[in-house]
Amino acid sequence: MSEQDSAKDALSRRDFLKLLGAAGVALTFTPFVPWGKFMPNPSNASLERAQVILPDGTQANVKTFPKNHSEVITYPKTGDTVLDQEAFKKWQFIRLPEELGGGKDDVSAFRAYSMVCLHLWCLWKYWPQEGRKRGECPCHGSMYNPLNGKAFAGPASLQAAPSNVLATLYFETDNDGNLWIKPAVWNVNENGVVGYGRFLKT
Repeated sequence: MSEQDSAKDALSRRDFLKLLGAAGVALTFTPFVPWGKFMPNPSNASLERAQVILPDGTQANVKTFPKNHSEVITYPKTGDTVLDQEAFKKWQFIRLPEELGGGKDDVSAFRAYSMVCLHLWCLWKYWPQEGRKRGECPCHGSMYNPLNGKAFAGPASLQAAPSNVLATLYFETDNDGNLWIKPAVWNVNENGVVGYGRFLKT
């Protein structure tokens, strides 16, 4: 081997070690970076109280929406049909099963969680079948508790808080039982950050 080849090998080993060092520093500071500021989020829309509009165009109502059932809703809507198809605006709107409180005709029977899985941003869905009754991500098997949006299985469950609990929406009803979404606050201590998560309130 020539001296020139040895110098190239040494240089490449040196570059590799520098890269390893840089990666180590980046990983050390990762938990302290406010990732929510850099992620796609619906915060650019005007946030105000909004109707829970189902895919058929009707407003969800506590008296008629079926128990142990879910639909995909969009929030916040921009009015632009292309922008409103963005995954970060899609939510699983769930009425809990009877045994988890879904029989009550008030907001406590309902949940809405961002459909963006906290692991690698695939879209999960709620499965109402007996023995399931949970959110499941088809990509890597993360599973979510419908009561609180916390991952309890799969890679998302191994992530540190707040990245193990889905962003959520909160509701209120009018005198006719129609459901409304309260204005969201996109931070980890309130509604959460879509794609990043939230701290679970105890």
